[in-house]
Amino acid sequence: MPLDPLLPVQLVERRGDWGHIRCANGWAAWVDGRLLVAVPDDPPAGGDPGGTADPRPLLARVEQALAGYRAAVEGLAAGATDGEAFEARTRGLRIGLVVDGASTWVYDPQEGRWLYGDGRRLSPYATDRPVDGADDTGRAPARLVAPEGER
Repeated sequence: MPLDPLLPVQLVERRGDWGHIRCANGWAAWVDGRLLVAVPDDPPAGGDPGGTADPRPLLARVEQALAGYRAAVEGLAAGATDGEAFEARTRGLRIGLVVDGASTWVYDPQEGRWLYGDGRRLSPYATDRPVDGADDTGRAPARLVAPEGER
């Protein structure tokens, strides 16, 4: 059974690539731990002075990456590109943008992290790289979120 997108879960235990998680409602399961994303904090409250990054440059990069992906999809759909060429053209491409009213979550592939935005500024939200607090075994902190479609 798939989990909801960005559902906060607690990592209880790790065994190899597997992670035993527990949801707030008490439901527990073993999942592919490689697909869990460490979330250091809840989104900042409005007016958080720590968030100072202007969202416009990152949004422009997201827009350019999406246009490139769209062109690759159109070439594939029109038969101008085969599956192998499509795969090569999109290899390593990571794009992420969630807009929910005034709140946004933007993925920065250069930094390997998600940023939370309120329209005026961006603040770090989650990372797909090791974060402070990880132990020597590479285990991430206990509060994790599994990305949509990968649970």
